[in-house]
Amino acid sequence: MPKSRIRKKKDRPASEGSRQPQKTKIDLSSGRGWVAPLMLAMFAIGLAWIVVFYVTEGKFPIDPLGNWNILVGFGFIGVGFVVSTQWK
Repeated sequence: MPKSRIRKKKDRPASEGSRQPQKTKIDLSSGRGWVAPLMLAMFAIGLAWIVVFYVTEGKFPIDPLGNWNILVGFGFIGVGFVVSTQWK
């Protein structure tokens, strides 16, 4: 079986050995500052829609929709979840 080669270490000057590790700057600005506020707004609108429907015993937000108002509220919440996939 062949022997592996021995690697030679590069000689470093003394000044490099005492050098502090570099700090890397992480860029957190993805340009999507609109995602979190829109997501929270959709959640809040959906929740408020459903709460108003139950508190007013089906008279509001839109009376002709009847129980479909619950689906509208969950629709807003669902849109909030879809928007949340864009958050980085």
